Amino acid sequence: MFPEYRELISKLKNNDLRFQKLFDLHNELDQKIKNIESGITVDTSETIDALKKQKLKLKDEIYDILKKTNDNHLKL
Repeated sequence: MFPEYRELISKLKNNDLRFQKLFDLHNELDQKIKNIESGITVDTSETIDALKKQKLKLKDEIYDILKKTNDNHLKL
């Protein structure tokens, strides 16, 4: 996710608790979705849709943090 921000992601995961939690939750949701889609976990399509929406929201939040942090560093 966001390879252009790989270094910044690493720094934020180590220094920003909120970012770390968002990132970890995004990864958890990603794994749940993969498990459901591959048949490892049985669930309804409604649940998959809800998980995907939640994951997308987290991805948007993560991107916003990355963009703002990157923009602030560029201004310095």
